[in-house]
This record gives sequence, C-alpha cells and structure tokens, in this order.
Amino acid sequence: MPAAQISSMLIAGVGPGLGLAVARRFGREGHPVALLSRHPDRHGSYLASLRRDGITAIAVAADITRPDQLRAAVTTTTEQLGPIGAVYFGPGAADPTARPAPILQAAAVDVSAAVDTFARPAVDLTAMVLPGMLERRSGTLLYVAGLGAVVPLPDMGALAVASAALRTYALTVNAALAGTGVYAGALVIGGLVERGDIHRHAVAAVGPAVAAGLPTLDPDTIADTAWELSAGQHGAEATFNALGVDSVPA
Repeated sequence: MPAAQISSMLIAGVGPGLGLAVARRFGREGHPVALLSRHPDRHGSYLASLRRDGITAIAVAADITRPDQLRAAVTTTTEQLGPIGAVYFGPGAADPTARPAPILQAAAVDVSAAVDTFARPAVDLTAMVLPGMLERRSGTLLYVAGLGAVVPLPDMGALAVASAALRTYALTVNAALAGTGVYAGALVIGGLVERGDIHRHAVAAVGPAVAAGLPTLDPDTIADTAWELSAGQHGAEATFNALGVDSVPA
C-alpha cells in the first residue's frame, strides 16, 4: 500500500497469537493499530509488545457482538488514529477450552449463536468502515474462518456452519469490490495457532512431549500472507491447513 494511503488498522478480536501477529506485521508497514477485545486486562502487555517495536497502538475493550460497542470502538479508533484503512476480523472463542457439539448434536440455537458470534458482527463492522474506504478508494478487509468452511469437519459442529457463512461473505464481498481499490479476503485456518489461547490450553492439557506433535501453525507466517494479500490485492483467500485433511473418510 503506498505510503500516502497508510491509515489506521482495527484488529477486531486480538489475542496473543494471530491477532497480535497481524497487528505487528501491519504496524511494521506504518499502520497505527487499534486492538479490540473483551479482555482489557491483557491489553497492557499487548500494547507494550507493539510499542517496543516502534508501533503506534491503542486498545479498546468491547464486545463485538454488541453493535453499539463495536461502533464506539470504530469511533474511538478514528478519533485517535485517523481513518480506518484496514480491518482484521478474527474473534476468538469466549472459552478456549470448550468444544462444540458435533454437527449431528448441534441444534438450531447452536448454529444461530455461532453465526451471531462469528459472522454477523463481520457484516456490522463492514458496514461501519466500508463507506470511508470506498470514498478513499483504498482499504483492506480480512476475515478469519475455520477450516470447516472448506472441509467437512463434523466435530466442529455449528462453528463449521458459521465459518462457511463468514468465508462465503468474504469471497462475495471480494467480488463485489473489484475495481474499487478496496480489498476483501479470507484467512482460512486449520490447526492450532502457536502462542494463541487455544494452543496454550492444548499444551497444558496434554503436556509438552505430546504437544510437540500437535498440528500447529506459525502466526507470523499467516500474518505475512495477510500483508501480502492486502498489499497485492491478488486472490480472495489463503488457506492454512495443518490438519492433513481434505475430506472426511467414507
């Protein structure tokens, strides 16, 4: 992205793994970064880490499933850091130790709740930031979906349905934005992201020896790809599959 077009970035769903890695990668390119999550107790360490790297950053506590709180976070970001030119949408699970009910046990209420948590806020956030991006003819929208969006993973239950909805939304927005100067894309994640909360809990549960064999992904590698998608605006998605599956057994 040309220097003249550098603007702020909103990380909607920051955690110690991928969210922070993306913030650092875009921050290195000059974007001041706003970190958004439900847990303000961890914001201090995130900000200190970014500022040690010379990155301008603020943090905002908000529940992205609440449109009023999301809009307030967008307003705060714009007021303190300037127009939002890039968005990373990757909310984490409220309880990283919880496992979803498998798809045959997932009720309609489970699917509705998953969509409300992981897909609907993406639409809300897009509506808040996209008009400004279109006016400036520059911007990036990155949405994180699980591998269940592209590979049938019955154990992911309702989360697979929500991931598929979010991925389809990202790809459709990408197509609609062709020629506008604004880019949208999906990061499809299949595996435990190192340094992330779910990875940390998994290591604690099985122990370091067993954890060495877990299917993990390097958040810095994913963040580099996120930047490349944004800067080049080529391709609508990137898939990271450490699970070694491309279909379910017959």
